[in-house]
Amino acid sequence: MSKNSELKSVIETTAVVIGSFVAAVVLIVLLTKDYSSGEVQAPEKVVDGSTTEPVAQVAVADETATDETSSGSSIDAKKIVAANCAMCHEGGLMGAPKIGSSDQWSPRIAQGKDTLVHNAINGIRQMPARGGNAKLSDAEVAAAVVDMANASGASF
Repeated sequence: MSKNSELKSVIETTAVVIGSFVAAVVLIVLLTKDYSSGEVQAPEKVVDGSTTEPVAQVAVADETATDETSSGSSIDAKKIVAANCAMCHEGGLMGAPKIGSSDQWSPRIAQGKDTLVHNAINGIRQMPARGGNAKLSDAEVAAAVVDMANASGASF
């Protein structure tokens, strides 16, 4: 083959490829165009907010509660126990002493209030520090410990 015929073959192949591409694009545009009206239609928007509802709602804790407890007002130990301690201490999960069981609490009560509070704040065995809630203040943890111990036979 001569160089002219090779060049002609390359040019013809390139023209066929480019022509096929242009033809495909034109065909796609023609098939997807809406010929029902001469005007371009914008997508419809929802104007009335009553037809749409949020998928989910998030409840955010009120941080003023921790500010109030640190300023010296009363601490609701029963709420703290219910929200943070009861998960393990109601049923004795992972060896936690059950609230109200003087048999399980008496050796711990014998160690004294300060030791119980220290262990609750810093964690002991499988119990995480502050019962797993790092936002609890020392006073809140102490109030919860006293409440659980008193319900189990202590008089702190």
